[in-house]
Amino acid sequence: MIIQDIEHFFDPRSVAFFGASPRHETVGYTIMRNLLEGGFTGDIWLVNPHYEELEGRRCYPDVQSLPDTPDLAVLATPPKTIPGLIDALGERGTRAAIVITAALRSDGHDLEGEMLQAVRRHGIRIIGPNCIGVVAPRVGLNASFVQKAPLAGNVALVSQSGALLTSFLDWANGRGIGFSHMVSLGDMSDIDLADMLDYLARDVHSKRILLYVESIKHARSFFSAARSAARAKPVVVIKAGRHPESAKAAASHTGAMAGSDAVYDAAFERAGLVRVDGLMELFNAAEALNDVHGLSGERLGIVTNGGGAGILAVDRLKDLGGELAELAPETITTLNEALPHGWSQNNPVDIIGDAGADRYQAALSKVVDDPNTDAVLVVYCPTSVSSSAEIANAVVDTLRARQVERKRRKPVLACWLGEGSVVEGRAILNSAGLACFETPDTAISGFMHLVRYTRSQASLLRTPNGEPLTLSPKTDVAKRIIDVALDEGRLALNNAEVKAVLSAYDIPVVETNIASTPEEVEKFVELIISRNGPDTRCAVKIWSPDLPHKSDVGGVRLNISSGTEARAAAQAMLSQIRELQPAARLEGFTIEPMVVRRHAHELIVGVAEDSTFGTIVLFGSGGTAVEATDDKALALPPLDIPLARNLMDRTRIMRLLKGYRDRPPADLDAIANTLVKISMLAADFPEIQELDINPLLADEKGVIAIDARAFIRRTEAGAAGRNTHFAIRPYPRETEICETLADGTRVLLRPVCPEDERYYADFFAHLSPEDVRMRLFSPKKSLSHAFVARLTQIDYAREMAFVAISIEDDALLGVSRMVADPDYLRAEYAVIVRTDFQGKGLGWALMEKLIAYAKAEGLVELHGHIMSENTTMLQMSREFGFAVRLAPDDLGTFVAKLDLTTAG
Repeated sequence: MIIQDIEHFFDPRSVAFFGASPRHETVGYTIMRNLLEGGFTGDIWLVNPHYEELEGRRCYPDVQSLPDTPDLAVLATPPKTIPGLIDALGERGTRAAIVITAALRSDGHDLEGEMLQAVRRHGIRIIGPNCIGVVAPRVGLNASFVQKAPLAGNVALVSQSGALLTSFLDWANGRGIGFSHMVSLGDMSDIDLADMLDYLARDVHSKRILLYVESIKHARSFFSAARSAARAKPVVVIKAGRHPESAKAAASHTGAMAGSDAVYDAAFERAGLVRVDGLMELFNAAEALNDVHGLSGERLGIVTNGGGAGILAVDRLKDLGGELAELAPETITTLNEALPHGWSQNNPVDIIGDAGADRYQAALSKVVDDPNTDAVLVVYCPTSVSSSAEIANAVVDTLRARQVERKRRKPVLACWLGEGSVVEGRAILNSAGLACFETPDTAISGFMHLVRYTRSQASLLRTPNGEPLTLSPKTDVAKRIIDVALDEGRLALNNAEVKAVLSAYDIPVVETNIASTPEEVEKFVELIISRNGPDTRCAVKIWSPDLPHKSDVGGVRLNISSGTEARAAAQAMLSQIRELQPAARLEGFTIEPMVVRRHAHELIVGVAEDSTFGTIVLFGSGGTAVEATDDKALALPPLDIPLARNLMDRTRIMRLLKGYRDRPPADLDAIANTLVKISMLAADFPEIQELDINPLLADEKGVIAIDARAFIRRTEAGAAGRNTHFAIRPYPRETEICETLADGTRVLLRPVCPEDERYYADFFAHLSPEDVRMRLFSPKKSLSHAFVARLTQIDYAREMAFVAISIEDDALLGVSRMVADPDYLRAEYAVIVRTDFQGKGLGWALMEKLIAYAKAEGLVELHGHIMSENTTMLQMSREFGFAVRLAPDDLGTFVAKLDLTTAG
């Protein structure tokens, strides 16, 4: 997707409308009226072969008769005309078209497919079909059939539902909320949510993005675009269809428990989006997120002239998990001096019903200045002794005075209760840029959206503490087991095979033996008891690829103490299951020593396949009642330790895992490590469709997998980095290589990962100021966590950074980096090497690695900017075949470009 192409939808020089009509009740008339009356200053050409003139303007019969090539075309003509019009527009050079027309796949004709063939031939971009259109108030463009024009503002609204877009508009106009863009995507035949997020993330006129989502077509591109947008500005999303009528049929517990809406929740949270449940909440969030840069904590101060309203606000705050600020003693003292004797003496600060503007100013200034408050809510209840406008002006004046005094900015929200008598006050607050709500409930909900957004930003920049999890899995062992099963035509691994795969990834498992007959079961039990002692007890379980839930059909026998008892149990299971499930294939039995851990918790860990987001990881309470307890959380892999801990924290059992009464805390690190290992296993083997470890026993001694099952499939996916079943591209471990430099230093060249933040302080300490300036085009950067996190937490689907780590000293010596455009065809590159390691061939090795990777990924160009005094980099770029030219807009800088389609 090329960002410049999308610009034609929102800032065209000319618009051609196909389907203009004089009949007032038609869509063609409404769109024509909106285009002509919206204030657009460019050319507007009406097209309809049945009329010579409409609304006093010439009407053209076809594309060829237009006086010039339109930047944007809007089509509201019969379905059968659409493919031909798109083809003609593309032939003429039009870059963007909005297809209002619906029903392009009716009557057995694939008109949509024909339209897309024309799109691919000419490179024209399409919004729609079956959409309401596009509105860009900043340039007066209303290419839609909405009934009311939106106000201009800084909110971008993108909706898959046209009808809901008009509802949003009615609501927003009544509250003075303005828009930078309003986009109805319709069927998303071409441009989709990801394309719009990529565009709006870079749009300076959009400060907040609102999304109405019904479905996501391309999970990986959506996630990359959403994460990029959320790092730039607040993105609020409402997702329809939270309660599907029927659950997905799945063989494993994990598959059965992985509801699609829960996966959307996990995806939105991982991307940094703020999810809301209703239309009112969507706009409450939009108002609250107008100013997102001042919140440094979560402690809320409340100033109110109504005690009841303050209590309602506190109740709602506690319901939503918010934190009420405890006022500092010095604040209480100053408030005692400024307020009448009967004030509340606490937070909420009830300044009594007869409070006027002066009292509001005094209380607000002191609560805002309190070091224990991170945000303040001002509540006004209408009274006969005060004016809502006067109080609103007092609030605005107080905050403006703080700006003049350059005091630290804190978010301030307002709640003006009532209707007619407070309208003027609300308007004053809104015009000053303050979020103003109608009830304490909505005000607190707005504040908590601000809190959630701040948390999501912190989560996007969170990096693992300490050393990364080091694991060298025996992938050859796991591959051999999976390949054998697939070659035999099996789509399930038996218990012993699954545990062998888990062991290859260093996950502790209980010993498992496979027996074909009851007599073999007897021998294995006797062997286990003789090896482990007479007190050993065993578990015997049926093995059948048709019975994934063995205990449901009596296929599990526990606490077996002898071989004779084991044989009898096996024979009884065979008889019972043949009676209950006569068609089931019974291939034998598994025999295990029972693990006795008195304080252990039963957990479930697994992976499953979601129809939209691909592979997901599940964690929760395990055991035979796993579906009944329904204590689970989902996450999108890949996982690291912080993400694994976050997944654990979202379950009820986590409170028990931390220890209570006489039960010591479980080894939480061992549980988190297991989740990371499962994530790595799923990344390495897309053949694994569903996997359960249930139960995974966890206590203070660690974890052990008692039972496990896996269902597999053939797949064409290649190496881990190309695993198409992951919505988030996993760490491309297959690109790691070792190199030896000219001086004999051995380095590991590998992709950067979040744990590498620990290297950067030492790395920058070994860079000269001149190297920093020439490589970063600025003086030495502050090594804040946010700055380094952006260097180490990258989206492998759009970026790559190769780090050179000294094998001997475990130190970062250099980095080569590329950041691709959203279309993933062209990327900007940079290389930086520690000053004391320059001249040893490291820069060359890093650049060579980056070029090879870019070519393997199918990119067509690498380009970069190089300062004129950086002669070493200029020379190296020329030697690699880059075309190096002076930058036209900066004579002190060169632009280097490498055509990867012809580079050797």
